Amino acid sequence: MAKQQIFYVLFLFFLSTTEFTTASSAAATGTSKRAVNFIQASCKATTYPTECFSSLSGYANSIQTSPRRLAETALTVTVSQAQSTKLFVSRLARFKGLKKREVQAIRDCAEEINDTVDRLTKSIREVKMCGSAKGHDQFWFHMSNAQTWTSAALTNANTCSDGFAGRVMDGRIKDSVRARIVNLGRGTSNALALINAFAKKY
Repeated sequence: MAKQQIFYVLFLFFLSTTEFTTASSAAATGTSKRAVNFIQASCKATTYPTECFSSLSGYANSIQTSPRRLAETALTVTVSQAQSTKLFVSRLARFKGLKKREVQAIRDCAEEINDTVDRLTKSIREVKMCGSAKGHDQFWFHMSNAQTWTSAALTNANTCSDGFAGRVMDGRIKDSVRARIVNLGRGTSNALALINAFAKKY
């Protein structure tokens, strides 16, 4: 009996790793299959579609098939990721035995990520205002702001990573920071792609 239960659990786990089953399971729990398919199709137009779908499919109920809500959710998820990265990087500065250059790079990186959080937050506000914009000019004013803030946030993430360039910075600190920054950069890049896709729908 115990073996049967183990095999059953493993079987379910295997199924849950496929995109098809993700969509089916979501529909079974009340999530619109149409919404999941919309997210999946939209993510294919991003630079990192796998990361895009895995980070946004859980919000299908609120996104439905709205390009604006999809872009807004992508930004919100990325802000959360940026805040987590900022906390992680800030804590690294407390480690003992760090090189002077490492400490400076960590501090600079924390500032860059703080700016990233601020700019992504402003972008969320602009995307929200796109939804209530009255007329073409007002929509594009807010859309242009959203695109600018998100592009700037992406630059911030890259600048943080640049601070750890060079062999002298090689080591666990560099590797751990860059891994986080790479993920943040991908999330920001995907959010920008979804903002641009929303703009094309107007």
